[in-house]
Amino acid sequence: MQRLTGRICLITGASSGFGAHFARVAVREGARVILGARRAERVAALATELGSDNALAVDMDVTSEPSTIAAFDAAEARFGPVDTVIANAGVSVTGRATEIPAADLQSLFDTNLLGLYLTAREGARRMMAAGSRETGRGRILLIGSMGAIAPFPGGSGYCASKAGVASLARSFGSEWVRQGINVNVLQPGFIQTELAGDWFDSEQGKAQIAGFQRRRLQPIESLDEPVVYFCSDASLHTSGAVMSIDDGQSL
Repeated sequence: MQRLTGRICLITGASSGFGAHFARVAVREGARVILGARRAERVAALATELGSDNALAVDMDVTSEPSTIAAFDAAEARFGPVDTVIANAGVSVTGRATEIPAADLQSLFDTNLLGLYLTAREGARRMMAAGSRETGRGRILLIGSMGAIAPFPGGSGYCASKAGVASLARSFGSEWVRQGINVNVLQPGFIQTELAGDWFDSEQGKAQIAGFQRRRLQPIESLDEPVVYFCSDASLHTSGAVMSIDDGQSL
């Protein structure tokens, strides 16, 4: 059964990694998707792959409110009001806390927190305007990280930003729960994506994997069912939840 049939889902950071994967999952489950990212050629190629009846690519910078608003405008013009948001866009900056340039930290927090805030807020505004209070169909899924509960060396800024994501979900959830909008967080572990680059092929990366309880990276497919649950009618009674799906890496 296609559990997301009838849903209009906007996904940020859809040009690669989690975002592109979630887009494929959402379409497979019957949703129409809006693919938001700054790398326009990447999301355009993905939209072609998924089919014009199912997907729309938009040039979207989540740190810019005008760009975010324009993305939702384009979504409504093509498919109708967005009722589902996967706020996935994020960046990683690693290094010793005493050495990371302030500009890099600003970029990190602008994308991982401000960008997520603007995306969720605009999504909530649109859902309310479309009658989410009456339908109860509003779904916002924030993509966090197990780093929020298990900080790792060199990841001080990144882990702090992801802890902020978990906090925002509780705050947004409380503010919008009576408006028929559920806000939840999914916290994955380490998964091989473009963002990770070739780190896990290095000796240090291999040592990190050896330190995990199960001595392996988490497969991206392990996130499919939680994503579908949080975006579907099945999560009608779930809001403010912070779910860690990390293959036990945070233990």
